[in-house]
Amino acid sequence: MKAAVLREQNKPLEIEEVEISKPAPREVLVRPIAAGVCHSDLHFVTGDYPSALPTILGHESAGIVEEVGSDVTYVKKGDHVITCLSAFCGHCDKCLTGHLSLCQSPEVSREAEESPRLYRGDETIHQFLNLSSFAELMLIHEHALVKIREDMPMDRAALIGCSTTTGVGAVFHTARVEPGSKVAVIGCGGVGLAAINGAAIAGAGMIIAVDMVDAKLEMAKSVGATHTINASSGNAVGEVMELTQGGCDYTFEAIGLKATTEQAWQMLAHGGAATVIGMIPVGTMVELHGVDFLFEKKIQGSNMGSNRFRVDMPRFVDFYLNGKLHLDQMISKHIKLSDVNEALDALKTGQEARHVIMFDQ
Repeated sequence: MKAAVLREQNKPLEIEEVEISKPAPREVLVRPIAAGVCHSDLHFVTGDYPSALPTILGHESAGIVEEVGSDVTYVKKGDHVITCLSAFCGHCDKCLTGHLSLCQSPEVSREAEESPRLYRGDETIHQFLNLSSFAELMLIHEHALVKIREDMPMDRAALIGCSTTTGVGAVFHTARVEPGSKVAVIGCGGVGLAAINGAAIAGAGMIIAVDMVDAKLEMAKSVGATHTINASSGNAVGEVMELTQGGCDYTFEAIGLKATTEQAWQMLAHGGAATVIGMIPVGTMVELHGVDFLFEKKIQGSNMGSNRFRVDMPRFVDFYLNGKLHLDQMISKHIKLSDVNEALDALKTGQEARHVIMFDQ
């Protein structure tokens, strides 16, 4: 099969012929139909986050089941599925207390002494986040996918596999936004737009979108933002404080930078909560004014929207088909696998939302 392989950080991905194993008892072979090119993939290309190399990137995808292992009963050949990097074991303390997105069980991957899922001759190709969706086939644990209804368009479904679940989930599950509340979202890429959309669905009274690109701020309005601020003015915090007359109940940082994380904190009203969705580079330290803790301000992280993806993703599909979740405008371009490097380069400019790889059907 063809796959986009990362062999060296800060180098283009190489389209190569890669071999894939047969499904083990609890594994599923999936033929991707669509795969989003996400900013998280770029973090691993640039080295902001370490990864074993060589690897096949990609983690936001939807496809069709081709084959199942002998012990798999949840899906069958022909089922439509969304994949998710939050593979869960189902029996560790995190899973049993409802925090499936924090499961770190190694059993969803193959053990070192087993044959690898992906390889090229004698060379192991490391699987990325239990998925590796920039390839014509995926071999994954049965707990890394969810069945969906067949009338859901696959390119839209792929977005639910990461950005939508990350943004909407952060609003619903991590922050638990209340109706009528004041919300600010810093960064209007795919995840930030999903958080804005989620805040609108949750019934927030004021939703302020903050970005430096006017086109993305216009898109934010189309998915639920009530107000927009172009941060290039240099005083986004002051503008938010003035608009809200004292600060937000909830803020969301959806870029992954020290400065914007600190701004999310500064935009809070007393008792407010800042949720960091963006992937802040390893080694970065964030500074907060200590006295603010006396006013019961809170800051927290969110991993993939604190999801329970087998419950959440089918609901998000329904939201889309019922007109509540706006995914159409999130896709800026459909591309081929061979165009993946151009899509990664486009992410660096911050001008476009999502390029989606469409595999031959």
